[in-house]
Amino acid sequence: MVKHKYKRVVIKLSGEALAGEMGFGLEQKILDSIARQVKEIVVMGLEIAIVVGGGNIWRGVAGSARGIDRATADYMGMLATVMNALALQDALENHNIQTRVLSAIEMRQVAEPYIRRRAIRHLEKGRVVIFAAGTGNPYFSTDTTAALRAAEIEAQVILMAKKVDGVYDSDPVKNPDALKFTKLSYIDVLNKGLGVMDSTATSLCMDNNIPLIIFSILQEGNIKKVILGEQIGTFIGREDSHD
Repeated sequence: MVKHKYKRVVIKLSGEALAGEMGFGLEQKILDSIARQVKEIVVMGLEIAIVVGGGNIWRGVAGSARGIDRATADYMGMLATVMNALALQDALENHNIQTRVLSAIEMRQVAEPYIRRRAIRHLEKGRVVIFAAGTGNPYFSTDTTAALRAAEIEAQVILMAKKVDGVYDSDPVKNPDALKFTKLSYIDVLNKGLGVMDSTATSLCMDNNIPLIIFSILQEGNIKKVILGEQIGTFIGREDSHD
């Protein structure tokens, strides 16, 4: 039996990662890669919940900047996450992984309503649970959703799967000399304004002592490496914590 560090995990998938090289929409090979990687850890006996962003389709903040009412723009962003969740569910089920989409906005024709106990029951039965539509409230990001759902289901860690391979002191795309951090405290993230996740989400993780690992989803096998305790990406936790 392969030993792994965690039992119940929340994976936060950025919408941008789902777009791959296209930069917009959904790239099928990325969905398939994620499904294969999730299957690798499901068969290890882990309980997996996924929170997916919608930035590959719509960003509420960007819509608000164009003159759309902020709350309306945020609801549009929540609908984008539902589209991503359904695409991811399809990819996972193509790999014979039982998957349930739970939406914070009720839409019974396509997803189950989010109910905490139902989500936990699905996890206990070995199903992958995808949380869609954010928290169901405007002005809250999907990063905050990941922190909130992780606290609610008592997950042991949040794996933040992005296009970049960790947290840097500046944009590594624009600055080739950007320094990558291997470990940070919650306070470091807040004080340095590193943009890992918004301050609400970071504070929620800090208050509930939920560690974060930021890594690249674009390299096949990275999810399993993180689960097995390999030191890839950036670990964020309490100052006295050990990854």
